[in-house]
Amino acid sequence: MAQDGGAPAVSRGTEPAGAGAAAALVAFDFDGTLTVRDSFTAFLRWRAGPALYGLGLARLLPAALAYLIHRDRGRIKAAAARVFLHGLTRERLEAEARAFASAALPSLMRPDARAAWDDWGRRGVRRVIVTASPVTVVRPFAEALGAEEIIGTELAYDAQGRVTGAFTTANCRGPEKVRRLEARFGPGVRLLAAYGDTAGDREMLALADTAGFRVFTARP
Repeated sequence: MAQDGGAPAVSRGTEPAGAGAAAALVAFDFDGTLTVRDSFTAFLRWRAGPALYGLGLARLLPAALAYLIHRDRGRIKAAAARVFLHGLTRERLEAEARAFASAALPSLMRPDARAAWDDWGRRGVRRVIVTASPVTVVRPFAEALGAEEIIGTELAYDAQGRVTGAFTTANCRGPEKVRRLEARFGPGVRLLAAYGDTAGDREMLALADTAGFRVFTARP
């Protein structure tokens, strides 16, 4: 089924675990691999504007100092969600994410990564984005790219559908990427290829016949 504008709908993970496990799969990390910088940070800056973004960073200082001790990227990401998004309705966040993707996609995407992405698509391979960023922020990019799947960190909402600043999943990084791929496509999932740019992608790359680590370097 296509979304408005003709982009194919991206799976929201409603199919049973293991569905499509036999399909040929290629996995791409998003931030720093398909893009030149972190999409969640860019979204928060775009949404807040320079002045409010600076104030928000000041409020994040305790969480940043705590990160030097616990080194938990998920905790500091949740702190950023609380500071910048707490109380925002799901509908408004999704609308703003779509507006951000429309404005930012040309300046965020690596041309060589996009070329590889499109090449796999022409071969009829199922392409999955596996990202530590919140799925709500990345999904509009995934839909514009024609991704068949997206796996990422899921924001939590309260009973009124407002962002709480917590997550309903573990931060989708490192071994969590493998766990999420196996939950979606079944144990022992094998990838034709996988691409990433940080240590948080190494476990996913180990699943692939072809592992591309920091192979994309072009800038828009």
